[in-house]
Amino acid sequence: MSHDVRQRSAGARDSIDERRSPAPRHFRRSLAFLGAGALAVPLLAGCGSDDVTSSPLAAEDIAPVARDLVADGGTLKWAVDALPETLNTFQADADAGTGRVAQAVLPSMFRLDASGRPVANPAYLESAKVIETEPRQVVLYKLNQQAVWSDGREIGAADFLAQWRALSGKNSAYWTARNAGYDRIAKIERGDNDLQVRVTFARPYADWRSLFSPLYPKDVMGTPDAFNDGARRKLAVTAGPFKVEKVDTATKDVVLTRNTRWWGKPAKLNEIVLHAVPRDKRAAALADGSADLAEIAASDVQRIGLANREKGTGTPLQGGGRTSVKKLRSWALAHGLDAGGAHAGEKKLGRAITRYLEQQQALREVEVRKSLEPAYTQLALNGSTGPLTDERVRRAVARALDRAELARLVLTPLGLPAVPVGSHLALSGQDAYADNSGALGDQNAQEAQALLADAGWVRGGPLKEQKKGEKAAGPESHDKDVSNGGKEGEYIVGEDDGDGDGKGRHHESPGDPREHADRLAQEGKHGGAPGAYAPKGTAAPAAAPAGPLAKDGKPLALRFVLPSGPGSDTLNAVAERISAMLEQVGIRAVITKVSDESYFKDHIAAGDYDLALYSWPSSAFPATDARPVYAKPVPAADGSVNVEQNYTRVGTDLVDQLFDEAATTLDEDEARDLIRRADSRIWAAAGSIPLYQRPQLVGVRKNLVNAGAFGFRTPVYEDMGFLRKGAKVSASPGKG
Repeated sequence: MSHDVRQRSAGARDSIDERRSPAPRHFRRSLAFLGAGALAVPLLAGCGSDDVTSSPLAAEDIAPVARDLVADGGTLKWAVDALPETLNTFQADADAGTGRVAQAVLPSMFRLDASGRPVANPAYLESAKVIETEPRQVVLYKLNQQAVWSDGREIGAADFLAQWRALSGKNSAYWTARNAGYDRIAKIERGDNDLQVRVTFARPYADWRSLFSPLYPKDVMGTPDAFNDGARRKLAVTAGPFKVEKVDTATKDVVLTRNTRWWGKPAKLNEIVLHAVPRDKRAAALADGSADLAEIAASDVQRIGLANREKGTGTPLQGGGRTSVKKLRSWALAHGLDAGGAHAGEKKLGRAITRYLEQQQALREVEVRKSLEPAYTQLALNGSTGPLTDERVRRAVARALDRAELARLVLTPLGLPAVPVGSHLALSGQDAYADNSGALGDQNAQEAQALLADAGWVRGGPLKEQKKGEKAAGPESHDKDVSNGGKEGEYIVGEDDGDGDGKGRHHESPGDPREHADRLAQEGKHGGAPGAYAPKGTAAPAAAPAGPLAKDGKPLALRFVLPSGPGSDTLNAVAERISAMLEQVGIRAVITKVSDESYFKDHIAAGDYDLALYSWPSSAFPATDARPVYAKPVPAADGSVNVEQNYTRVGTDLVDQLFDEAATTLDEDEARDLIRRADSRIWAAAGSIPLYQRPQLVGVRKNLVNAGAFGFRTPVYEDMGFLRKGAKVSASPGKG
């Protein structure tokens, strides 16, 4: 399972790395409906309503063409992480695949534009606006008169009413994952005619545009049985450019076909097949034609780029003579090719290289489209246990980080804007965005050390004598991992990580973030600890710390938990660089690698970590969607603590109050100001440190148009297709 953004839910089970992360239930829908816009301008520093609006940092990259240049027909094979467990986006196990299906087959009253802002969807709405505020807020929806369900029935008030009743939280027979906003509705009525729906709120709700997107038919929402079970594997009634033809668990496919009752511009494609493909198999799937579009890792970007640049094979197989196994193995390792390991013979290596070269030839028909996801990677600091319960220590960790360098480490090799994220609650381009990181302060090692000293952590303090058989100081690890240089469970940055040959333990590939980190360390930037990135024997830079800080006989050591599965290389590189930065202020990082399957459920959600890296999506509705992530944990009657989705366990009453006020004001400027004030307080508490907006890397068949890296924008499924023969597409804005 990859680690990108998913819905918020106390029971969410998403693992978290550069591919997928835990995410809000509302966010799961929101993320699925996001895209990107123009190149960025500098981030904002102010918080007032008079601030100039920011712009997205990267444009969408979808090879846009007019519909008349798109061929009629064809099947788009779209790689997804897994077959959706449910087609109901309001259930706890809904995922990104669920959202993709909903986008293509169901009504959405609002969708997101290139800047992540909600706009009315003309396919379903003529208009939607607040028509009364006193004594109660009333929103009037005027529906498109052509909008009908696939069974011929008009979309109308009965569907809105059924969805509200199912999601209001008043009937526990409905197994809903969220009811935010729906719980504020007092009643829903037919307007002056069948095309009008009046929604009256019991309490003001600023994020009313988040509701009824998607909208399910009353057939799904009308009874608990239909809601709980009926929409998990089929949607008999839909209302989008496509309909659900079948969900095939044997082939791991969801097949969407044209909806003949669609009243809008007809879909260009005959079919869209969402097919489950593991992340480490995406390049091969693009090569053999089993995928036309797939989110890919940075290593696959390099491979596709190489395929489109290389003239000949450039391998030891060239020429008519024999070659040595050593040369074949060296070539395979240099190209990141799993060719049978150290014991592979010449024939086995030769066959593997031949298959690789055949795939490279096929990958010349594929290109990479790239943007930035509507999500950011953060360093999470668990404030519920250990040294990080002290806000001064959390702030010291934050002040030790060079966030700009971490952004460059990940994004510069990919040719994407390397700008640190300045908000927990929005991204550049969205209305609520402002860089509020000044509430915490920039990198400053001296300030970090002063904070630590104030908290009682001093260098050279007495340490308790370690008993025979005890672990070295640092949080205890119960997980085993034999992939990091032969050590089980933990890897302490600063220890010798070489493999005995003086070359270090990593095999670097061109453009690998770790290679960039090595270069930074060897240039002496930020004092990389010896062995952390530089080869064994590299001298430590000047002013390296004499030793770890200590308090009450214990060194200041933090357990840094990371996933170990495929696709986690970028997170590991970032974690190692962070650890080297912390080492410079006297904080020792103990990196513990765990399985992808247990990373979120057993560590992040369970609070079994000190430091961790995972991602959150941004939302067009932060007052609703972000509140559970930053709400102050509340003790329950049974002695447990309800953290909602605040996995750092750091929160304040003031932040909760600001979220509540932002959710109830109907003045958009005031709501934006309240959100920015809340973000400043979240920065000051230092429970999580936003680092960089996540790269969105998509391998795409070159003749596939109006599809790719969507950024913030909601995809337009009816316009996707393959280029007509003889037609040409101009270079996408994300290239270069």
